[in-house]
Amino acid sequence: MGSPGFADAWRRAPHRDCDDDRRGEIAICVPFLLEAGWSARPATEHDELFADLLRLPYLTVDADVEAAALAAQSDLARRGHHRRASPSDLLIGACAHTNAVGVLHYDHDYDHLIELTPLRFDSHWLARPGTL
Repeated sequence: MGSPGFADAWRRAPHRDCDDDRRGEIAICVPFLLEAGWSARPATEHDELFADLLRLPYLTVDADVEAAALAAQSDLARRGHHRRASPSDLLIGACAHTNAVGVLHYDHDYDHLIELTPLRFDSHWLARPGTL
């Protein structure tokens, strides 16, 4: 079974309510938004998803994030694992590392980034692996 699109997973998530009590718990960045938008099927789903997500705090991809992502990919390459994490995963992980926040995900790549690179962030699975 293939993995669900992010839009499907977001709809099922207990974290999806973006009310004022939860706003400080989840943030977004451009690489994440691009991944989320890519997973939406019709334009209406994309619009609904972005209406929800764009209410969250926003973290920028700056020079420090770019440098951390490039360094992490180099570390992976030296170990023969540079194809283990996508460019988006590297940028999202680097953004979390640089901003000292965690990553809410449904993807083993983030655990590999923590295990195989100097990137440090809390890995929070959206659901147990293999359940969505």
